[in-house]
Amino acid sequence: MDDLVLAQLAKYFRSLSEPLRLKILDSLRREPKNVGELTKTLGCSQANVSKHLGILTEAGLVAREPRGTTVYYRFADPQVYKLCDLVCGQVARKLSGATELHGVLTELAEREGAAH
Repeated sequence: MDDLVLAQLAKYFRSLSEPLRLKILDSLRREPKNVGELTKTLGCSQANVSKHLGILTEAGLVAREPRGTTVYYRFADPQVYKLCDLVCGQVARKLSGATELHGVLTELAEREGAAH
């Protein structure tokens, strides 16, 4: 891949690297919302939500829809949900494995403690 493509890919993935942005995208999965609705849903300041919406909009993940005097934001690229679902599944499997490992190690430590 050439450097320009790699730079764009890195920018795209950086836009997905902030937990609040992922929460915004998840909230927009169901329906378009304005900044006030997102602020209330996410429990964040309007300035914070607006800043992250700007980053998501610039990355092409979110689109603005003016409705009268209010702007609603909607998810612009449904393919990203497939990406998020794929990554979430991978993370869930990893966490499940870590939880199982933690259980085994705890059980071993308890056995060792009982043996002494």
